[in-house]
Amino acid sequence: MFTGLIRELAEVGSLHDSSLKIRANHTPKIGDSIAINGACLTVVSLFDGGFEVELSEETRRKVATQNYHGRVHMEPAMRLQDRLEGHIVQGHIDGIGTLTKIQKHPMGSDFFIEAPSEVLRYIVPKGSVAIDGVSLTVNEVLSDSFRLTLIPHTLTSTLFGGYSIGRKVNIETDILVRSIAHLLGRRDSLSWAEVDSILMSY
Repeated sequence: MFTGLIRELAEVGSLHDSSLKIRANHTPKIGDSIAINGACLTVVSLFDGGFEVELSEETRRKVATQNYHGRVHMEPAMRLQDRLEGHIVQGHIDGIGTLTKIQKHPMGSDFFIEAPSEVLRYIVPKGSVAIDGVSLTVNEVLSDSFRLTLIPHTLTSTLFGGYSIGRKVNIETDILVRSIAHLLGRRDSLSWAEVDSILMSY
């Protein structure tokens, strides 16, 4: 489990088939879960100044591997004693979106991200979404895209400040929205008591 708060801007050493080598200040243990651009990956080996994670076939199909070069967002898995300051992020990418427009304004920038319909159905206004592993709030949902407003701090402390139109991004929708939508899809009705019970379980 992750929070969507980036702990380090790490550097890709190499990507070859299923092997992704990362250079970072953080030193994990073999078997640890690390989110790289939002995708939960397992540490399989260590080397001086970094570590290696493995990408499964499913992961390679789901994530924007073309962005695994240069600097990347990195977040180690949350520990039980850590504060949950972002939102509940699993590191399971739902799909790839495309950055279609950036509108700058005095207090930040609006990012418009086009997403597949099967992903967009889980994006809700004022809800949470993780883009390349960063926890963000959805400001508006459109017919084929959604709008995020990034404050200056987010633009400078993540890689978003260097993003340009056409960039592919990893999208993880909110697990609470996905869970409720899945239950509603399987049942004819759901009582408010059951909805409350589901929400309280998180």
